[in-house]
Amino acid sequence: MAVPKFRISASKRDMRRSHHALVARSMAYCSSCGEAKLSHTVCKNCGSYNGKVVMQPKSKGDFGGEDFNVEG
Repeated sequence: MAVPKFRISASKRDMRRSHHALVARSMAYCSSCGEAKLSHTVCKNCGSYNGKVVMQPKSKGDFGGEDFNVEG
């Protein structure tokens, strides 16, 4: 079983972990509808990418074609 021969100092440990920080993903705004979205992705609100409509956005309440009787 591998066992370290010498103790790793806090400085060396922290230098190794210097790249472990999480970075927040940057948001962009859709050029068609102005909705906030992730960069380089299709807008979920209007379905456009790079100024062109590439897909139809799903309507709210779409459950895959089945009829659901939701009460509440």
